[in-house]
Amino acid sequence: MKNPSNPVRLGPLTAETSPEIPQGRQRVNSRLLFGTQNEIVIEHQGDEYRLRITSNGKLILTK
Repeated sequence: MKNPSNPVRLGPLTAETSPEIPQGRQRVNSRLLFGTQNEIVIEHQGDEYRLRITSNGKLILTK
């Protein structure tokens, strides 16, 4: 899945969108990443990783 048909582009988080972010660290709600899907692909340094939600609601990251 090198070119997802509908990639999600996230902008920077601000104090207005997430007031509890510790300085120097971003917090992203998983619902923003996943939407209605159970799996997303993350590109990192030329590699693809899959982040999925299990049936128990846990997150699993695989290469």
